[in-house]
Amino acid sequence: MASRGKTETSKLKQNLEEQLDRLMQQLQDLEECREELEADEYEETKKETLEQLGEFNDSLKKIMSGNMTLVDELSGMQLAIQAAISQAFKTPEVIRLFAKKQPGQLRTRLAEMDRDLMVGKLERDVYTQQKLEILTALRKLGEKLTADDEAFLSTNAGAALSQFEKVSSDLGSTVVQEGFCDVGRYQSSEATHTNALGLCGQRARCSQLHTVHS
Repeated sequence: MASRGKTETSKLKQNLEEQLDRLMQQLQDLEECREELEADEYEETKKETLEQLGEFNDSLKKIMSGNMTLVDELSGMQLAIQAAISQAFKTPEVIRLFAKKQPGQLRTRLAEMDRDLMVGKLERDVYTQQKLEILTALRKLGEKLTADDEAFLSTNAGAALSQFEKVSSDLGSTVVQEGFCDVGRYQSSEATHTNALGLCGQRARCSQLHTVHS
């Protein structure tokens, strides 16, 4: 029975990660073709995706309710989704690694960013935003930060990130009393994704984004 429960938990986690990956890919594709979209097209598509993330987050709370095994397994995902919804985190790949509890890959990305900044491949404002996200994710995952990293966070954290820090501290104690989630219904997010890519497809320079994400 224990083995069966572990297998079911693993399958559920995989299913949820796939749904989150799809939503993160939507956001990434949308940002990549932002300049090719009308302002209202961009805002509407992003709004729909964030709404789907909100629904996903609500259902995740219901799944986790009263099940400490799932709380342990999915807490990182819940924090990452909250970061995306609050706009504290804006980088889909960082959100994805945060959700999957991948501190090693987050540190690797940060090291690559340091190199890119030094050789002029990354703008300072983009570097600052993404470094803030990575350091916050690492801290939430229980990783020890250097004194310099802590100072960087204190100096550069904006209102959205500070609010996320405050709200996320209470997420673990939030209990939802009822309800279950049919995770499959988030397949509907593909409609928004297809729409976003379709809009991009109207512009020749965004044609490389015509990739089918399954």
